[in-house]
Amino acid sequence: MMHDAVSAPDHTPVDPAAVLREGRAHLGIELGSTRIKAALVDDTGTVLGTGSHAWENELVEENWTYSLEEAWDGIRDCYADLVRDVRERHGVELTHLASIGISAMMHGYLALDADGELLTPFRTWRNTYTADAAALLSRTFALNIPLRWSVSHLMHAILGGEEHVQRIDALTTLAGSVHQRLTGRRVLGVGDASGMFPIAASGTDYDPALLERFAALDEVAGMPWSLPQILPEVLTAGQDAGSLTAEGAALLDPTGALQPGAVAAPPEGDAGTGMVATQAVDPRTGNVSAGTSAFAMVVLEGPLSGPREEIDLVTTPAGDPVAMIHTNNCTTDLDAWLALFSRFAELIGHPVGPEELYGALFGAGAAGEVDAGGVLSYNYVSGEHQTGVPSGRPLLVREQEARFTLENFMRSQLYGAFGALAVGMEALLEDEGVQLDVMYAHGGIFRTQGVAQQVLADALATPVAVGESAGEGGAWGMALLAAFTARQQAGSDRSAGSHRDDGAPAAESLSDFLAQQVFASQELGTLQPEESGMTGHASWLEGYRTGLQVERLAGEVLG
Repeated sequence: MMHDAVSAPDHTPVDPAAVLREGRAHLGIELGSTRIKAALVDDTGTVLGTGSHAWENELVEENWTYSLEEAWDGIRDCYADLVRDVRERHGVELTHLASIGISAMMHGYLALDADGELLTPFRTWRNTYTADAAALLSRTFALNIPLRWSVSHLMHAILGGEEHVQRIDALTTLAGSVHQRLTGRRVLGVGDASGMFPIAASGTDYDPALLERFAALDEVAGMPWSLPQILPEVLTAGQDAGSLTAEGAALLDPTGALQPGAVAAPPEGDAGTGMVATQAVDPRTGNVSAGTSAFAMVVLEGPLSGPREEIDLVTTPAGDPVAMIHTNNCTTDLDAWLALFSRFAELIGHPVGPEELYGALFGAGAAGEVDAGGVLSYNYVSGEHQTGVPSGRPLLVREQEARFTLENFMRSQLYGAFGALAVGMEALLEDEGVQLDVMYAHGGIFRTQGVAQQVLADALATPVAVGESAGEGGAWGMALLAAFTARQQAGSDRSAGSHRDDGAPAAESLSDFLAQQVFASQELGTLQPEESGMTGHASWLEGYRTGLQVERLAGEVLG
């Protein structure tokens, strides 16, 4: 039997300035859908500084994309913001890092030629035009292959006869692309890699049998490359992913202050960092990450009954199997409505800040009727595969007798943010009978204490926990993965008294690192589902499902 070695956390007070001066801090940067964020932490995950940069995707010729030039401008601005924050908090100039990690929104299509140049604009997870390609791959693999996965985008380009396909030298993700520029290594964390191509049961590499099935497809015959040649190398959490080079340091910090040498963690996707940020890496735990999109990750105890369109099979950053329920839409439409209320407050001469605005309106939603009074909200800024909507149009729908109050409107907005997610989770929890003890949640929507958290608990009929770090998000989760990698690579996770059956020292697992070093002193607030809330949400969801016909028609009629 293998016993994991866990060294007791050191609770001796740490001088943040000394940590920074001595280059013992760990940096995580995440390129999210609407913000690029940075978090700098010490060995136990205490935040020493943060930075951010706002950006938005663009719809260019029916393709959702981000400019990689804008990505690098944003990364540099985000890092500069972090440096300013560190200077103001601690009076220290940031020059050395112990470790660094990059994460980003998962999936999509980033194809490079032999010179490392983009062959097409970056095609993000938000594009839903890959249905035929995903269906072909799902039949071939006898496994659900989502529309947004990299292999679906690749097959879409092949089926469409796109000229650039013959010239592909490498496929990667946004996180993988940034990591390669910083370190020179073409690698990917297994969690992010699992959104490119299915991972083997071992949790350490792509599935070899499915690679062979892909190669045997008639449509792939004659390609001058094979998937193993163009996909990144797969690494699990803690493995050596290179180090920050001099060129990478200059890219990140053009002032020249940042020095090279930081240990690099395997680059990960935002789903993986969400799991880490909520300590949801063990079986029967899960997490919901809510932002522009929403996804629920549930760590599995065993296999599902078979492939299902609603459920993606991915992995934790350590390679353990995970069922993922992904939705393209979550808070974008809600934020737009709140911006409208903010503008109204300005016009009447009583402007309010974001925290006060969200707190007041979320509080109104909590006071709404449990079924939202018959008010339905569809937050579909883009298409939504979970509910079979190919082209999204945000809609507010109510019958004449609906009780249209501010409280019910806001309750419906909160329900709508998680509407498609609730539909997908039914397939996992009810149809598949997956057991879930607790769902951890993070994202800005949970900052107003107890409101969205209770809505989600009622919607999933599952306890929902929110920790102190709920607002820190994926950048913090990536910083923890960087800290874990530095710890693994330095060998500080070895315990002299703990050995495997073969006599070798037992390495600390990611789960133990999080439990013992990071979350041992964190406070969690857990809300149980309430009977009235579950009943009310079930009634609302029934109307939501019926009204999807209107949402689909809106996409057809409005073009």
